[in-house]
Amino acid sequence: MQDLTKWQGEREYIIANVIVVDPEKGSKTEGHVGIREGKIVFVEPGDPDLASIPLFDGRGLHLSPGFVDIHVHFREPGYEYKETIRTGSMAAAAGGFTSVACMPNTNPAIDEKNVVEFILRKAAEAGFAKVYPVAAATKGRKGEKLSEYHDLVEAGAVAVSDDGSPVPTAQMVRRVMEYSSNFGIPFMEHCEDMSATADGVAREGFFSTKLGLRGVPAYSEEICLARDLLVLRSVPSKYHASHLSSRGSVQLVREAKKRGLPVTAETAPHYIYFDDSELETYDSCLRINPPIGDNEDRDTLIEALKDGTIDCIASDHAPHAAHEKQVEFEYAPPGAIGLQTTFAVIMTNLVRPGHLGLTDALSLITHKPARVIGIPAGTLGTGEAADLTLFDPDEEWVVKESSIVSKSKNSPWLGKKLTGKVKHTVLDGRVVTASLETNRVGG
Repeated sequence: MQDLTKWQGEREYIIANVIVVDPEKGSKTEGHVGIREGKIVFVEPGDPDLASIPLFDGRGLHLSPGFVDIHVHFREPGYEYKETIRTGSMAAAAGGFTSVACMPNTNPAIDEKNVVEFILRKAAEAGFAKVYPVAAATKGRKGEKLSEYHDLVEAGAVAVSDDGSPVPTAQMVRRVMEYSSNFGIPFMEHCEDMSATADGVAREGFFSTKLGLRGVPAYSEEICLARDLLVLRSVPSKYHASHLSSRGSVQLVREAKKRGLPVTAETAPHYIYFDDSELETYDSCLRINPPIGDNEDRDTLIEALKDGTIDCIASDHAPHAAHEKQVEFEYAPPGAIGLQTTFAVIMTNLVRPGHLGLTDALSLITHKPARVIGIPAGTLGTGEAADLTLFDPDEEWVVKESSIVSKSKNSPWLGKKLTGKVKHTVLDGRVVTASLETNRVGG
């Protein structure tokens, strides 16, 4: 058997000697996977007996569906000095992600059909990941006039959001929900009351006070979320709460789900790894919006992932150039990259401590997020696209700037030791990680 890195474009082959992890079925089995014309043709236990088909040695690695991230910022068009669709897609592939949804806070915003088409064309040209545009809920993300959802969905948008800022009024939220429901797409809300946030930069509490950082109360997130959930009672629509960070938000979502409201929610890796005590380093990569909460918030978010209150984890990959982040904490733009570390954070902070088993943890970045935005991804079904991730769940590694594929390097995990390493990513049957080394400085 050949090593998978020696893949030469075969149209039909088998990846053997792997532990097949199927999060949707909750199974983990030693076996092999057959691929033909970019599709999965079989997933079987044991060793293969089809000697006429090229065999590739998985070397005992774990194989799962390709990871899915429904909240990334690829910055193009408008901010290509931070990230491009190509470099963002490369970072996705390096992190094991084969499908990602990109947010609309670009320049221009993703509020016209031609912008959606531009993103899809750029992603196809890059060929490292499938990129699904999330359209702006309102024109220019200004909260004043609805975007034309029909044209945007027809062009390929999978959801609407004004991410980077909230939809500002209850009346506009209602209109967004009513209009998006006609197309069966979710409204993905950035939950924040801007009047409560004001000029704050850190979660209001002991450490913001100690460090002299202007505080953002947790209720900035919670007020917006509560408002939207009240509107949702009157306007049945798919509603998704993005990057939740507080225990109060968890309680609101839990109560809404008990009421049977059509709500889903995500949190991000930094909220289950860090707490606000880390701000004592004044690392501007920890300048996040919403701000990182305290240890009780972190523990509550982990419990919410365990009991299903929060449906998935999304990286909120937010690249910023070095000159933007290498300033005093309060002057840095909010955001951190995360595509290459999300899987390892899940392994390090959820699986290794025993909060979740491997299959349940991988559900958070495979079929569950795919279901939120209605894309065909995150499963190992026969006939499905051969989008696969091969990983070592036990390999320890230190995050170094030299290993970051993203155009920007603003990672709060630099220098941290994590467990779990992606080794190969397969997209439509093509081994895309094999080409990463020759494309490290893509633009």
